[in-house]
Amino acid sequence: MAYRNLAKNVSSFRGPTAPRKRYSTAELSTPLSLTASERSKDFSSPHPLTDLTSNKYLQSYESEIKGSFDRIVPLLKRVSTLQHEQDFIKQAQEISRDQLGFDLPIHLLEKAWVRPLDMRALFAWCVFQTHKHYSDKFFELDPLQGSKENSEAKSFQSFLSDCGFHLLDVSPCSDGRLAHSIAYVLRIPFSTVRRRSHAGALFDVEQTVNRWIKTEHYRYREGVPNTAHSPTRYLKVVTYHFSSIDPEHQGCAAHGSNDEVAASAGLQRLLDFRKAIENSFCCGASVDLLLIGIDTDTDAIRVHVPTSDGTMALDEWISVADLYKETCLLSAQDALRKIRETVETAAPGKIDAGMVSFITRLIANNISQVDYVLQLHNGPYPDAGHAERFIGVGIGFKEVHLRNLTYFSHLDTVEEGAPDLDVGVKIFKGLNVSRDLPIPVVIRFDYSGKVPGARERSISDCHRVNEAISTRYQQLVADGLLHTFLTIRDRDQNGPSETVGSSLDPSSTGAH
Repeated sequence: MAYRNLAKNVSSFRGPTAPRKRYSTAELSTPLSLTASERSKDFSSPHPLTDLTSNKYLQSYESEIKGSFDRIVPLLKRVSTLQHEQDFIKQAQEISRDQLGFDLPIHLLEKAWVRPLDMRALFAWCVFQTHKHYSDKFFELDPLQGSKENSEAKSFQSFLSDCGFHLLDVSPCSDGRLAHSIAYVLRIPFSTVRRRSHAGALFDVEQTVNRWIKTEHYRYREGVPNTAHSPTRYLKVVTYHFSSIDPEHQGCAAHGSNDEVAASAGLQRLLDFRKAIENSFCCGASVDLLLIGIDTDTDAIRVHVPTSDGTMALDEWISVADLYKETCLLSAQDALRKIRETVETAAPGKIDAGMVSFITRLIANNISQVDYVLQLHNGPYPDAGHAERFIGVGIGFKEVHLRNLTYFSHLDTVEEGAPDLDVGVKIFKGLNVSRDLPIPVVIRFDYSGKVPGARERSISDCHRVNEAISTRYQQLVADGLLHTFLTIRDRDQNGPSETVGSSLDPSSTGAH
Protein backbone atom coordinates (compact mmCIF):
# COMPACT_ATOMS: atom_id res chain seq x y z
CA MET A 1 0.00 0.00 0.00
CA ALA A 2 1.09 3.57 -0.65
CA TYR A 3 2.82 5.36 2.23
CA ARG A 4 3.58 2.22 4.21
CA ASN A 5 6.25 2.92 6.82
CA LEU A 6 6.10 6.57 5.85
CA ALA A 7 7.33 7.86 9.18
CA LYS A 8 10.56 5.91 9.25
CA ASN A 9 12.48 8.17 6.89
CA VAL A 10 11.02 11.57 7.70
CA SER A 11 11.54 13.94 10.62
CA SER A 12 8.46 13.69 12.82
CA PHE A 13 5.82 16.40 13.15
CA ARG A 14 4.17 17.16 16.46
CA GLY A 15 0.64 15.93 16.92
CA PRO A 16 -1.53 13.83 19.24
CA THR A 17 -2.30 10.19 18.61
CA ALA A 18 -5.82 8.89 19.02
CA PRO A 19 -6.55 6.35 21.78
CA ARG A 20 -7.45 2.93 20.46
CA LYS A 21 -9.54 0.06 21.76
CA ARG A 22 -11.44 -2.90 20.40
CA TYR A 23 -15.12 -2.64 19.63
CA SER A 24 -17.87 -5.22 19.33
CA THR A 25 -19.16 -7.17 16.34
CA ALA A 26 -22.42 -5.27 16.66
CA GLU A 27 -20.58 -1.97 16.33
CA LEU A 28 -18.60 -3.30 13.39
CA SER A 29 -21.84 -3.99 11.59
CA THR A 30 -22.97 -0.38 11.99
CA PRO A 31 -23.21 1.38 8.59
CA LEU A 32 -20.55 3.99 7.94
CA SER A 33 -23.11 6.13 6.17
CA LEU A 34 -23.65 7.34 9.74
CA THR A 35 -27.17 8.29 10.73
CA ALA A 36 -27.60 10.48 13.80
CA SER A 37 -27.82 7.50 16.15
CA GLU A 38 -24.94 5.70 14.45
CA ARG A 39 -22.64 8.68 14.87
CA SER A 40 -22.80 8.17 18.62
CA LYS A 41 -21.05 4.81 18.24
CA ASP A 42 -17.34 4.30 18.87
CA PHE A 43 -15.39 3.25 15.76
CA SER A 44 -11.87 3.06 17.13
CA SER A 45 -10.78 -0.43 16.07
CA PRO A 46 -8.84 -0.59 12.79
CA HIS A 47 -9.70 -2.49 9.66
CA PRO A 48 -7.20 -5.28 8.81
CA LEU A 49 -6.09 -3.34 5.71
CA THR A 50 -5.49 -0.08 7.57
CA ASP A 51 -1.91 1.18 7.56
CA LEU A 52 -1.64 2.35 11.16
CA THR A 53 1.93 3.64 10.80
CA SER A 54 1.00 5.94 7.94
CA ASN A 55 -2.16 7.07 9.70
CA LYS A 56 -0.21 8.07 12.78
CA TYR A 57 2.30 10.04 10.76
CA LEU A 58 -0.28 11.72 8.54
CA GLN A 59 -2.19 12.78 11.63
CA SER A 60 0.94 14.35 13.10
CA TYR A 61 1.62 16.17 9.83
CA GLU A 62 -1.92 17.51 9.63
CA SER A 63 -1.92 18.59 13.27
CA GLU A 64 1.36 20.45 12.87
CA ILE A 65 0.38 22.38 9.75
CA LYS A 66 -3.18 23.25 10.73
CA GLY A 67 -2.05 24.00 14.27
CA SER A 68 0.26 26.68 12.88
CA PHE A 69 -2.68 28.44 11.23
CA ASP A 70 -4.92 27.96 14.25
CA ARG A 71 -2.42 29.77 16.51
CA ILE A 72 -2.75 33.00 14.51
CA VAL A 73 -5.98 34.39 15.96
CA PRO A 74 -5.13 33.68 19.64
CA LEU A 75 -1.72 35.29 19.12
CA LEU A 76 -3.18 38.40 17.51
CA LYS A 77 -5.75 38.74 20.29
CA ARG A 78 -2.86 38.76 22.73
CA VAL A 79 -0.87 41.26 20.65
CA SER A 80 -3.88 43.57 20.40
CA THR A 81 -3.94 43.99 24.19
CA LEU A 82 -0.29 45.13 24.25
CA GLN A 83 -0.30 47.91 21.67
CA HIS A 84 -0.13 50.71 24.27
CA GLU A 85 2.68 49.12 26.28
CA GLN A 86 6.00 51.00 26.34
CA ASP A 87 7.90 48.08 24.78
CA PHE A 88 5.03 46.92 22.57
CA ILE A 89 7.07 46.13 19.46
CA LYS A 90 9.59 44.05 21.40
CA GLN A 91 6.88 42.08 23.18
CA ALA A 92 4.87 41.53 19.98
CA GLN A 93 7.89 40.22 18.08
CA GLU A 94 8.93 37.91 20.88
CA ILE A 95 5.45 36.42 21.09
CA SER A 96 5.23 36.00 17.31
CA ARG A 97 8.65 34.33 17.07
CA ASP A 98 7.75 31.96 19.88
CA GLN A 99 4.27 31.04 18.62
CA LEU A 100 4.57 31.36 14.84
CA GLY A 101 8.30 31.33 14.10
CA PHE A 102 8.54 34.69 12.30
CA ASP A 103 8.44 38.44 12.93
CA LEU A 104 5.39 40.60 12.43
CA PRO A 105 5.70 43.43 9.85
CA ILE A 106 7.46 46.34 11.54
CA HIS A 107 5.74 48.98 9.37
CA LEU A 108 2.40 47.97 10.89
CA LEU A 109 3.63 47.72 14.47
CA GLU A 110 5.28 51.15 14.38
CA LYS A 111 1.94 52.87 13.80
CA ALA A 112 0.34 51.47 16.95
CA TRP A 113 1.05 54.60 18.99
CA VAL A 114 -0.92 56.91 16.67
CA ARG A 115 -3.77 54.69 15.55
CA PRO A 116 -5.24 51.25 16.31
CA LEU A 117 -3.34 48.29 14.95
CA ASP A 118 -4.51 47.11 11.54
CA MET A 119 -5.51 43.67 12.77
CA ARG A 120 -6.86 42.66 9.38
CA ALA A 121 -3.51 43.29 7.76
CA LEU A 122 -1.68 41.49 10.56
CA PHE A 123 -3.99 38.50 10.19
CA ALA A 124 -3.35 38.29 6.44
CA TRP A 125 0.41 38.68 6.99
CA CYS A 126 0.44 35.79 9.46
CA VAL A 127 -1.55 33.55 7.11
CA PHE A 128 0.81 34.32 4.22
CA GLN A 129 3.98 33.75 6.24
CA THR A 130 2.64 30.53 7.74
CA HIS A 131 1.80 29.26 4.27
CA LYS A 132 5.22 30.18 2.91
CA HIS A 133 6.98 28.50 5.83
CA TYR A 134 5.26 25.13 5.48
CA SER A 135 5.36 25.35 1.67
CA ASP A 136 9.13 25.78 1.65
CA LYS A 137 9.56 22.95 4.16
CA PHE A 138 7.41 20.69 1.98
CA PHE A 139 9.77 20.97 -0.97
CA GLU A 140 12.85 20.84 1.24
CA LEU A 141 11.92 17.79 3.34
CA ASP A 142 9.37 15.93 1.18
CA PRO A 143 7.34 15.12 4.32
CA LEU A 144 4.70 13.11 2.46
CA GLN A 145 7.37 11.08 0.65
CA GLY A 146 5.72 11.73 -2.69
CA SER A 147 8.49 13.29 -4.80
CA LYS A 148 9.64 11.63 -8.01
CA GLU A 149 12.88 10.53 -6.37
CA ASN A 150 11.11 8.70 -3.57
CA SER A 151 10.85 4.92 -3.70
CA GLU A 152 7.11 5.01 -2.97
CA ALA A 153 6.51 7.23 -5.98
CA LYS A 154 8.65 5.03 -8.22
CA SER A 155 6.83 1.95 -6.97
CA PHE A 156 3.41 3.47 -7.63
CA GLN A 157 4.45 4.63 -11.11
CA SER A 158 5.52 1.07 -11.83
CA PHE A 159 2.17 -0.17 -10.51
CA LEU A 160 0.34 2.24 -12.83
CA SER A 161 2.31 0.89 -15.77
CA ASP A 162 1.49 -2.69 -14.77
CA CYS A 163 -2.19 -1.70 -14.71
CA GLY A 164 -1.84 -0.39 -18.26
CA PHE A 165 -1.73 3.37 -17.57
CA HIS A 166 1.10 5.73 -18.47
CA LEU A 167 -0.38 8.81 -16.78
CA LEU A 168 -2.93 9.49 -14.05
CA ASP A 169 -4.78 12.82 -14.41
CA VAL A 170 -7.20 13.68 -11.58
CA SER A 171 -9.62 16.63 -11.40
CA PRO A 172 -11.08 17.17 -7.92
CA CYS A 173 -13.46 19.97 -7.02
CA SER A 174 -11.86 23.24 -5.86
CA ASP A 175 -13.66 22.79 -2.52
CA GLY A 176 -11.07 22.75 0.27
CA ARG A 177 -12.69 19.63 1.70
CA LEU A 178 -11.14 17.76 -1.24
CA ALA A 179 -7.66 19.31 -1.11
CA HIS A 180 -6.36 16.12 0.53
CA SER A 181 -7.87 13.82 -2.10
CA ILE A 182 -4.56 12.54 -3.44
CA ALA A 183 -2.26 12.15 -0.44
CA TYR A 184 -4.87 11.20 2.15
CA VAL A 185 -8.16 9.97 0.64
CA LEU A 186 -6.56 7.92 -2.16
CA ARG A 187 -3.07 7.59 -0.62
CA ILE A 188 -1.23 8.21 -3.90
CA PRO A 189 2.26 9.83 -4.09
CA PHE A 190 1.59 13.36 -5.35
CA SER A 191 4.30 13.33 -8.03
CA THR A 192 2.63 10.42 -9.85
CA VAL A 193 -0.59 12.39 -10.38
CA ARG A 194 -1.45 15.35 -12.59
CA ARG A 195 -3.87 17.29 -10.36
CA ARG A 196 -5.96 20.30 -11.40
CA SER A 197 -8.86 21.43 -9.22
CA HIS A 198 -11.96 23.15 -10.61
CA ALA A 199 -15.28 24.21 -9.10
CA GLY A 200 -17.61 21.25 -9.40
CA ALA A 201 -14.68 19.21 -10.81
CA LEU A 202 -15.62 20.73 -14.19
CA PHE A 203 -12.21 20.61 -15.79
CA ASP A 204 -11.42 22.50 -19.00
CA VAL A 205 -11.69 19.98 -21.84
CA GLU A 206 -9.49 21.93 -24.27
CA GLN A 207 -6.69 22.36 -21.72
CA THR A 208 -6.87 18.69 -20.82
CA VAL A 209 -6.61 17.74 -24.49
CA ASN A 210 -3.50 19.92 -24.72
CA ARG A 211 -2.00 18.17 -21.68
CA TRP A 212 -2.80 14.82 -23.30
CA ILE A 213 -0.99 15.96 -26.46
CA LYS A 214 2.03 17.02 -24.39
CA THR A 215 2.07 13.65 -22.65
CA GLU A 216 1.95 11.74 -25.92
CA HIS A 217 4.67 14.00 -27.36
CA TYR A 218 6.97 13.06 -24.48
CA ARG A 219 6.25 9.39 -25.10
CA TYR A 220 7.12 9.70 -28.79
CA ARG A 221 10.17 11.92 -28.39
CA GLU A 222 11.67 10.83 -25.07
CA GLY A 223 9.98 7.56 -24.07
CA VAL A 224 8.66 9.22 -20.85
CA PRO A 225 7.06 7.67 -18.87
CA ASN A 226 7.18 4.89 -21.47
CA THR A 227 7.46 4.60 -25.22
CA ALA A 228 4.60 5.45 -27.55
CA HIS A 229 4.45 1.83 -28.68
CA SER A 230 3.73 0.57 -25.17
CA PRO A 231 0.09 -0.61 -24.88
CA THR A 232 -0.84 1.80 -22.08
CA ARG A 233 -3.53 4.44 -21.71
CA TYR A 234 -4.00 7.95 -20.34
CA LEU A 235 -6.33 7.65 -17.32
CA LYS A 236 -8.55 10.68 -16.67
CA VAL A 237 -10.35 10.73 -13.31
CA VAL A 238 -13.01 13.09 -11.94
CA THR A 239 -13.68 13.15 -8.20
CA TYR A 240 -16.96 14.84 -7.32
CA HIS A 241 -18.15 15.10 -3.73
CA PHE A 242 -21.22 14.70 -1.55
CA SER A 243 -22.21 14.84 2.10
CA SER A 244 -23.69 11.83 3.90
CA ILE A 245 -24.66 13.91 6.96
CA ASP A 246 -26.23 16.97 5.34
CA PRO A 247 -26.64 16.18 1.63
CA GLU A 248 -28.96 19.10 0.89
CA HIS A 249 -26.64 21.79 2.25
CA GLN A 250 -23.05 20.48 2.44
CA GLY A 251 -22.71 18.91 -0.99
CA CYS A 252 -20.98 20.58 -3.92
CA ALA A 253 -21.93 24.28 -4.05
CA ALA A 254 -21.21 24.42 -7.77
CA HIS A 255 -24.00 21.85 -8.32
CA GLY A 256 -26.47 23.11 -5.72
CA SER A 257 -25.60 20.27 -3.30
CA ASN A 258 -27.20 17.83 -5.72
CA ASP A 259 -25.21 14.59 -5.79
CA GLU A 260 -26.82 13.32 -8.98
CA VAL A 261 -26.07 16.55 -10.83
CA ALA A 262 -22.47 16.55 -9.57
CA ALA A 263 -21.88 12.98 -10.73
CA SER A 264 -23.65 13.53 -14.05
CA ALA A 265 -21.70 16.71 -14.80
CA GLY A 266 -18.41 14.99 -13.96
CA LEU A 267 -19.21 12.06 -16.22
CA GLN A 268 -20.22 14.37 -19.05
CA ARG A 269 -16.87 16.18 -18.87
CA LEU A 270 -15.09 12.83 -19.04
CA LEU A 271 -17.11 11.79 -22.08
CA ASP A 272 -16.50 15.18 -23.72
CA PHE A 273 -12.76 14.75 -23.20
CA ARG A 274 -12.73 11.31 -24.75
CA LYS A 275 -14.90 12.52 -27.67
CA ALA A 276 -12.52 15.41 -28.28
CA ILE A 277 -9.59 13.00 -28.47
CA GLU A 278 -11.51 10.65 -30.77
CA ASN A 279 -12.56 13.47 -33.08
CA SER A 280 -9.02 14.78 -33.32
CA PHE A 281 -6.88 11.65 -33.14
CA CYS A 282 -9.21 8.69 -33.87
CA CYS A 283 -10.30 5.63 -31.94
CA GLY A 284 -10.13 6.99 -28.40
CA ALA A 285 -6.34 7.26 -28.71
CA SER A 286 -5.67 5.28 -25.55
CA VAL A 287 -7.87 7.21 -23.10
CA ASP A 288 -9.54 5.58 -20.09
CA LEU A 289 -12.08 7.25 -17.81
CA LEU A 290 -13.02 6.89 -14.14
CA LEU A 291 -15.59 8.64 -11.94
CA ILE A 292 -15.19 8.70 -8.14
CA GLY A 293 -17.36 10.29 -5.46
CA ILE A 294 -15.96 11.40 -2.09
CA ASP A 295 -18.03 11.75 1.05
CA THR A 296 -16.65 14.94 2.64
CA ASP A 297 -17.91 13.81 6.07
CA THR A 298 -16.12 10.45 6.25
CA ASP A 299 -13.69 10.47 3.27
CA ALA A 300 -15.19 7.14 2.13
CA ILE A 301 -15.24 6.98 -1.66
CA ARG A 302 -17.69 5.45 -4.07
CA VAL A 303 -16.40 4.22 -7.42
CA HIS A 304 -18.40 4.09 -10.64
CA VAL A 305 -16.60 1.12 -12.18
CA PRO A 306 -16.14 1.52 -15.95
CA THR A 307 -16.34 -1.13 -18.65
CA SER A 308 -13.46 -1.61 -21.06
CA ASP A 309 -15.03 0.93 -23.43
CA GLY A 310 -15.49 3.52 -20.66
CA THR A 311 -19.20 3.02 -19.98
CA MET A 312 -20.21 3.92 -16.41
CA ALA A 313 -23.57 3.87 -14.63
CA LEU A 314 -24.39 6.97 -12.61
CA ASP A 315 -26.79 5.07 -10.34
CA GLU A 316 -24.41 2.19 -9.61
CA TRP A 317 -21.18 2.30 -7.64
CA ILE A 318 -19.01 0.46 -5.15
CA SER A 319 -19.35 2.00 -1.70
CA VAL A 320 -16.20 1.76 0.40
CA ALA A 321 -18.34 2.49 3.46
CA ASP A 322 -20.23 -0.73 2.73
CA LEU A 323 -17.10 -2.70 1.84
CA TYR A 324 -15.47 -1.58 5.07
CA LYS A 325 -18.29 -3.21 7.05
CA GLU A 326 -18.29 -6.33 4.90
CA THR A 327 -14.55 -6.97 5.23
CA CYS A 328 -13.57 -5.60 8.65
CA LEU A 329 -13.67 -9.03 10.33
CA LEU A 330 -11.72 -10.78 7.57
CA SER A 331 -7.99 -11.28 7.29
CA ALA A 332 -6.13 -8.71 5.18
CA GLN A 333 -5.71 -11.28 2.38
CA ASP A 334 -9.38 -12.27 2.39
CA ALA A 335 -10.44 -8.60 2.54
CA LEU A 336 -8.38 -7.82 -0.57
CA ARG A 337 -9.85 -10.84 -2.33
CA LYS A 338 -13.36 -9.70 -1.45
CA ILE A 339 -12.64 -6.17 -2.74
CA ARG A 340 -11.26 -7.44 -6.03
CA GLU A 341 -14.24 -9.77 -6.56
CA THR A 342 -16.59 -6.86 -5.91
CA VAL A 343 -14.78 -4.69 -8.47
CA GLU A 344 -14.80 -7.45 -11.09
CA THR A 345 -18.58 -7.76 -10.91
CA ALA A 346 -19.48 -4.07 -10.46
CA ALA A 347 -19.06 -2.77 -14.01
CA PRO A 348 -22.10 -2.69 -16.33
CA GLY A 349 -20.12 -4.83 -18.80
CA LYS A 350 -16.68 -6.31 -19.44
CA ILE A 351 -13.92 -4.62 -17.43
CA ASP A 352 -10.20 -4.42 -18.15
CA ALA A 353 -8.02 -6.39 -15.71
CA GLY A 354 -5.70 -3.43 -15.20
CA MET A 355 -8.59 -1.22 -14.15
CA VAL A 356 -9.68 -3.91 -11.68
CA SER A 357 -6.23 -3.86 -10.08
CA PHE A 358 -6.13 -0.07 -9.98
CA ILE A 359 -9.57 0.33 -8.38
CA THR A 360 -8.86 -2.49 -5.92
CA ARG A 361 -5.79 -0.64 -4.73
CA LEU A 362 -7.60 2.68 -4.44
CA ILE A 363 -10.30 1.06 -2.33
CA ALA A 364 -7.75 -0.66 -0.09
CA ASN A 365 -5.91 2.65 0.32
CA ASN A 366 -9.15 4.48 1.08
CA ILE A 367 -9.96 2.07 3.88
CA SER A 368 -6.92 3.45 5.73
CA GLN A 369 -8.37 6.93 5.33
CA VAL A 370 -11.81 5.86 6.55
CA ASP A 371 -10.14 4.56 9.70
CA TYR A 372 -8.06 7.74 9.88
CA VAL A 373 -11.22 9.84 10.19
CA LEU A 374 -12.93 7.41 12.56
CA GLN A 375 -9.89 7.13 14.82
CA LEU A 376 -9.24 10.87 14.90
CA HIS A 377 -12.82 12.04 15.45
CA ASN A 378 -14.62 8.91 16.72
CA GLY A 379 -16.99 9.39 13.78
CA PRO A 380 -17.19 11.83 10.88
CA TYR A 381 -15.33 15.15 10.59
CA PRO A 382 -16.66 17.72 13.07
CA ASP A 383 -16.35 20.46 10.41
CA ALA A 384 -18.92 19.29 7.89
CA GLY A 385 -18.74 22.60 6.06
CA HIS A 386 -15.95 24.84 4.84
CA ALA A 387 -13.03 25.81 7.10
CA GLU A 388 -10.33 26.77 4.59
CA ARG A 389 -7.51 29.09 5.70
CA PHE A 390 -6.75 30.82 2.39
CA ILE A 391 -7.54 30.89 -1.33
CA GLY A 392 -4.87 29.64 -3.72
CA VAL A 393 -4.99 31.23 -7.18
CA GLY A 394 -2.90 30.51 -10.28
CA ILE A 395 -0.79 27.51 -11.26
CA GLY A 396 1.01 25.44 -8.63
CA PHE A 397 0.31 24.54 -4.98
CA LYS A 398 1.66 20.99 -5.22
CA GLU A 399 2.37 21.26 -1.50
CA VAL A 400 -1.28 21.59 -0.46
CA HIS A 401 -2.58 18.17 0.61
CA LEU A 402 -4.66 18.89 3.69
CA ARG A 403 -8.42 18.99 4.03
CA ASN A 404 -10.00 22.40 4.51
CA LEU A 405 -6.68 24.22 4.23
CA THR A 406 -6.98 25.82 0.81
CA TYR A 407 -9.69 26.65 -1.68
CA PHE A 408 -8.13 26.20 -5.13
CA SER A 409 -8.72 28.35 -8.17
CA HIS A 410 -6.39 27.08 -10.90
CA LEU A 411 -6.34 29.69 -13.63
CA ASP A 412 -4.26 31.65 -16.13
CA THR A 413 -6.57 34.66 -16.12
CA VAL A 414 -9.19 35.86 -13.66
CA GLU A 415 -11.71 36.14 -16.48
CA GLU A 416 -11.19 32.48 -17.34
CA GLY A 417 -11.35 31.33 -13.71
CA ALA A 418 -14.01 33.77 -12.53
CA PRO A 419 -16.60 31.07 -11.61
CA ASP A 420 -14.08 29.21 -9.43
CA LEU A 421 -12.79 32.39 -7.81
CA ASP A 422 -16.25 33.80 -7.15
CA VAL A 423 -17.24 30.60 -5.34
CA GLY A 424 -14.10 30.88 -3.20
CA VAL A 425 -14.75 34.50 -2.32
CA LYS A 426 -18.35 33.67 -1.41
CA ILE A 427 -17.13 30.90 0.90
CA PHE A 428 -14.65 33.22 2.60
CA LYS A 429 -17.24 35.93 3.07
CA GLY A 430 -18.91 33.43 5.37
CA LEU A 431 -15.68 32.16 6.96
CA ASN A 432 -13.75 35.42 7.43
CA VAL A 433 -15.56 38.59 6.38
CA SER A 434 -18.50 37.71 8.63
CA ARG A 435 -15.98 37.86 11.51
CA ASP A 436 -14.45 41.12 10.22
CA LEU A 437 -11.34 39.23 9.04
CA PRO A 438 -9.88 39.57 5.54
CA ILE A 439 -9.81 37.01 2.75
CA PRO A 440 -6.18 35.88 2.27
CA VAL A 441 -5.40 35.14 -1.40
CA VAL A 442 -2.08 33.55 -2.38
CA ILE A 443 -1.34 34.11 -6.08
CA ARG A 444 1.18 31.60 -7.36
CA PHE A 445 2.62 30.79 -10.76
CA ASP A 446 5.12 27.96 -11.01
CA TYR A 447 7.47 28.04 -13.97
CA SER A 448 10.21 25.96 -15.58
CA GLY A 449 13.68 27.36 -15.03
CA LYS A 450 14.75 25.52 -18.17
CA VAL A 451 12.70 27.88 -20.33
CA PRO A 452 14.27 31.29 -21.07
CA GLY A 453 12.15 34.15 -19.76
CA ALA A 454 9.79 31.85 -17.85
CA ARG A 455 10.55 33.43 -14.47
CA GLU A 456 9.84 36.94 -15.74
CA ARG A 457 6.59 35.80 -17.35
CA SER A 458 5.50 34.19 -14.08
CA ILE A 459 6.13 37.42 -12.22
CA SER A 460 4.13 39.28 -14.84
CA ASP A 461 1.31 36.72 -14.52
CA CYS A 462 1.20 37.23 -10.75
CA HIS A 463 0.88 41.00 -11.07
CA ARG A 464 -1.64 40.73 -13.90
CA VAL A 465 -3.90 38.42 -11.87
CA ASN A 466 -3.41 40.56 -8.77
CA GLU A 467 -4.61 43.65 -10.63
CA ALA A 468 -7.60 41.76 -12.00
CA ILE A 469 -8.54 40.52 -8.52
CA SER A 470 -8.24 44.06 -7.15
CA THR A 471 -10.59 45.28 -9.85
CA ARG A 472 -13.10 42.45 -9.54
CA TYR A 473 -13.34 42.70 -5.75
CA GLN A 474 -12.65 46.41 -5.47
CA GLN A 475 -14.81 47.08 -2.41
CA LEU A 476 -13.35 44.20 -0.41
CA VAL A 477 -9.85 45.44 -1.19
CA ALA A 478 -10.72 49.03 -0.31
CA ASP A 479 -12.13 47.90 3.05
CA GLY A 480 -9.02 45.88 3.86
CA LEU A 481 -11.06 42.70 3.62
CA LEU A 482 -9.06 41.06 0.84
CA HIS A 483 -5.27 40.85 0.79
CA THR A 484 -2.99 39.19 -1.74
CA PHE A 485 0.44 37.58 -1.58
CA LEU A 486 2.32 36.96 -4.84
CA THR A 487 4.82 34.10 -5.17
CA ILE A 488 6.56 32.14 -7.91
CA ARG A 489 8.48 28.89 -7.86
CA ASP A 490 10.78 27.03 -10.22
CA ARG A 491 9.08 23.66 -10.61
CA ASP A 492 12.37 22.11 -11.77
CA GLN A 493 14.00 22.78 -8.41
CA ASN A 494 13.26 21.78 -4.81
CA GLY A 495 14.05 25.23 -3.50
CA PRO A 496 11.74 27.69 -1.73
CA SER A 497 9.18 29.89 -3.41
CA GLU A 498 10.07 33.49 -4.20
CA THR A 499 7.91 36.37 -2.98
CA VAL A 500 7.32 38.92 -5.74
CA GLY A 501 4.67 41.17 -4.23
CA SER A 502 1.99 41.67 -1.61
CA SER A 503 -0.85 44.04 -0.84
CA LEU A 504 0.83 44.32 2.58
CA ASP A 505 4.10 45.63 1.18
CA PRO A 506 4.54 49.20 2.50
CA SER A 507 5.66 50.31 -0.96
CA SER A 508 2.44 48.97 -2.51
CA THR A 509 -0.35 51.38 -3.25
CA GLY A 510 -2.76 48.94 -1.62
CA ALA A 511 -0.88 48.75 1.68
CA HIS A 512 -2.53 50.13 4.81
